[in-house]
Amino acid sequence: MKKCPFTHEDLGFTKAEGDMVAKWWPNRLNLKILQLNNDRLVPDRIEYAQAFETLDIDALVADLKKVMKTSQAWWPADWGHYGPLFIRLAWHSAGTYRLVDGKGGANSGNQRFAPVNSWPDNANLDKARRLLWPVKKRYGNAISWADLMILAGNVALEDMGFETLGFGGGRVDAWEAEIDTYWGSEEKWMEDKRRTENGKIKHSLGAAQMGLIYVNPEGPDGVPDVLGAAREIRDSFRRMGMNDEETIALIAGGHTFGKNHGAADPAKYLGPEPEAAPIEEQGLGWKNSYKSGKGPDTITSGLEGAWTPTPTRWDDSFLRILFKYEWNLQKSPAGAWQWVAVDPDEEDRVVDAHDPAKKSAPIMLTTDLALKLDPDFARISRRFLEDHALFQEAFAKAWFKLTHRDMGPRKRYLGPLVPQERFIWQDPIPQESYSKGIDASNIARLKAAIDASGASDQALLYTAWSAAAAYRRSDFKGGSDGARIALEPQKSFAINRVHVAETLETLEAIRRDFNTEEAAISLADLIVLGGSYAVEKAIAKAGFDLEVPVTIARGDATQDLTDTHAFQFLEPFADGFVNFLAEGCDLAEEEALLFKADQLGLTVAEMVVLAGGLRAMGVGYDEKVGIYGSGALDTSFFDTLTDMAIEWKPIDERLYEGVDRESGERLYTATRADLIFGANSELRAQSEFWAQEDNEKRFVHAFVKAWVKVMENNL
Repeated sequence: MKKCPFTHEDLGFTKAEGDMVAKWWPNRLNLKILQLNNDRLVPDRIEYAQAFETLDIDALVADLKKVMKTSQAWWPADWGHYGPLFIRLAWHSAGTYRLVDGKGGANSGNQRFAPVNSWPDNANLDKARRLLWPVKKRYGNAISWADLMILAGNVALEDMGFETLGFGGGRVDAWEAEIDTYWGSEEKWMEDKRRTENGKIKHSLGAAQMGLIYVNPEGPDGVPDVLGAAREIRDSFRRMGMNDEETIALIAGGHTFGKNHGAADPAKYLGPEPEAAPIEEQGLGWKNSYKSGKGPDTITSGLEGAWTPTPTRWDDSFLRILFKYEWNLQKSPAGAWQWVAVDPDEEDRVVDAHDPAKKSAPIMLTTDLALKLDPDFARISRRFLEDHALFQEAFAKAWFKLTHRDMGPRKRYLGPLVPQERFIWQDPIPQESYSKGIDASNIARLKAAIDASGASDQALLYTAWSAAAAYRRSDFKGGSDGARIALEPQKSFAINRVHVAETLETLEAIRRDFNTEEAAISLADLIVLGGSYAVEKAIAKAGFDLEVPVTIARGDATQDLTDTHAFQFLEPFADGFVNFLAEGCDLAEEEALLFKADQLGLTVAEMVVLAGGLRAMGVGYDEKVGIYGSGALDTSFFDTLTDMAIEWKPIDERLYEGVDRESGERLYTATRADLIFGANSELRAQSEFWAQEDNEKRFVHAFVKAWVKVMENNL
């Protein structure tokens, strides 16, 4: 037999750590994040919606209930019911969501992939997904993993006596790890290197430590400091858009069910997490070598015990027991800090999950006691204790918000279980505000009115771009639909200080003159129409004739239906497509450009043609800073970057001057977001492609396709 010609080192590139290009040039742009937006890899939302329509939801719910009460020997159910496990599965799937960038959450089923599937806080949820696999296998493409995990949590609540608000399907599964999400810089689980000088969690993160969904249940950094835990709870939950009442409803409601598992020391008995587990484990992690390794010997968090004597039934027992007893600080069998009820009544002692002959005192976590000892939390908690109906309503609304917040507007929800009630966090748009009666002749009239208005093409383009580019695919928030660029806080974003106000005023005047009972156009549609018409005129200047498709399907939001707190997080700190960089922002513009392209769901090719086309048409925040063309949709931007007659010299850390190599005359003032398309080898390859003389018409078509994608992102 011949000796294998390769070593493990030779094939190191097949592992993440083997990306030697990234090791050699760690500051090189990571264009791979835009490959996540490749249509060949991302399942189609329309196809999934069609498959979901075939789903027998009643049969699926019945099957889920059967699974929940059919204990499996390989992973026995506590008290014979997997409901609490599935509630935790759904909660931890959705609970990673954060307002700052819309990342995390349940809408892609990313709990199945690294690193989330291997976080300490998600220990043993791999078993919950395996318990659901027979159901997923049976219903196939009609239910995504992302939807199934949330629905399982809902069904669990209902099977244990709680009435949820409902369920909206429509979450499309990802098929690979989301490498475009920053979870922190720590290299070890439970490390905490995410604090500012004043001790607060850094702005871009939601959890208190690496590997947690929210906060450490033992207290800050494992220290049983109840009031310190209250501060961290409030901070962490607010980062996902929850107020104090919603936070308490979720904690008290969720901890009405189930138990903690800490039969022994996890450091001694638990094997590696799923991503590091041996191949024979087939994706399961945390193999437990303590006694049977399951049932009464289960190790998850290291905490041990149940909160209530009725852990598989919805009632008021969590808050009742929390306020009824004093609590002693003790160590669990695994060595974790927890609080045990002092001299509990027999009726409040908890029957063992696997041995009905045993009973134990109820326990609370440091984070639970925060609901009693923090004055503001305590006022809300007592109100819920005294009014169970109020508590039930609050938990139902908070649970629905938790599990649906990252799905975007309500129009994206699928299925017969969607509740009729609308919530401001769903970004509602009044139905009466949508365009009506708009046909080809109306479009022609509106274009003529735009011409007569005197609005510049650059202003129309800039306004349409700013409206649509506020979209982020991470939670489907923002975008052109709703015309919230005319409302606070968006109209006051720094990027909208140029062009936008006067353009909106002009478009509103056109609407007033045009709209009738028979035909009316929304401001949102007119903004997109105005920008798209400007693209058509730029195409004509380049010597081509092409109509830019515009879908008339948008409505106009109102200020009172706009969640101003949530929308403030959509303000861009940079937009390299129009050479905008917020004052005080010290990020590299090319990195911010990539972030913006990723949030818009663009591929590398789409990013290149949009950046080049907008510049060619003269669209920018500051017309003096950037490589801009004459207004035609042509390849002039790429011509300039590939012209060796021009030499680029730094002016400062952000700006560069392009000078004629022979005369020394300054021709351009460029930014890093301009020059990256000539400096990065992969981007330069595309710039050279578009600079070829035979690609001008092809470029126009490519730009229009990408432009329409951005304009229609939130339709």
